[in-house]
Amino acid sequence: MEVTPRTSEVRETCSLLVEETSQVAAARRVAVELSRLLGFDDAAAGRAALIVTELATNLLKHAGRGEVLLSAAEGQSVRFLEVAALDRGPGMANPVRCFEDGFSTAGSAGTGLGAVRRMASWLDVYSRPLGTAVIARIAADAGPLARGCSVDGLSVARQGEDQCGDAWDRETRSGIVTLLIVDGLGHGAGAAEAAREAVRAFRHAAGAPPAARVEGIHRALRATRGAAVAVVELDGGRHVCRFAGLGNIVAGIYGDGPTRHLVSHHGTAGHTAHRIVEYSYPWPAGATLIMHSDGIATLRDLDPYPGLLERDPGIISSVVYRDFSRRRDDATVVAARGAV
Repeated sequence: MEVTPRTSEVRETCSLLVEETSQVAAARRVAVELSRLLGFDDAAAGRAALIVTELATNLLKHAGRGEVLLSAAEGQSVRFLEVAALDRGPGMANPVRCFEDGFSTAGSAGTGLGAVRRMASWLDVYSRPLGTAVIARIAADAGPLARGCSVDGLSVARQGEDQCGDAWDRETRSGIVTLLIVDGLGHGAGAAEAAREAVRAFRHAAGAPPAARVEGIHRALRATRGAAVAVVELDGGRHVCRFAGLGNIVAGIYGDGPTRHLVSHHGTAGHTAHRIVEYSYPWPAGATLIMHSDGIATLRDLDPYPGLLERDPGIISSVVYRDFSRRRDDATVVAARGAV
């Protein structure tokens, strides 16, 4: 698998099914490749390889099968490899104990998850009878990451495609986070070209409000096949969310009370845009935003996932992808948590 590094917070995620032991080795090889692209030294690349090996092996051992997602992140101050191990197994009865050395439910030495915890720069797990999601982040140096992420997401190509026609990006300035999701029409190289052009236009309009950025993306995509696009600006200081969208990008704000669904107008950036309108919504402290492309089924009920919305956005995005991906199109999920 060819892996292309993405700068800033834009990341294309490598998805690898783990259904037999040979696929554990394949996941390890991709992890090493991504580590090298991030500039990791031998020690950091070795930690990444061991973590992926342990997590992939545990998918087979405890759930029979699963999926490993690998994302290379390169921000202004830190580079890290994010590993998500997802399954639909019986879940962990006691996740904390499962990460203690010497604890095992499979008759092994019980050192695997304990080793993952020690080697990872950051680690979290969400486990319910619906399945388990383990997220590990490995930084270039051996020190821990100071905290989890306030924003995280993934873009996974349709199975069998070499390029993803979806993309996401973020911009942070003075306490304001602005997010982009783009879904190029169709899939494959043409969709990927439209997505890349949308990201370039988004970055070119740094600091502009959402409606202006969508308008700029619409102009920039005229020579492409077009895309569905949404831009959201989260202002934690003023507790305001500003949103503009064209096409089928779904976004909702979750918190106390009913979910607020953000309004995106019909159209295709680059081709048809009858209305580009910016709407404002409350962005209360502790709220969670989830945005996704139409490769993800609409989230209608998150009640079976107690506590999920309070977790790290990497956990949220991974669980939503695992359980709601349509598996016949490119898929993107981005989650953001407001400061409490």
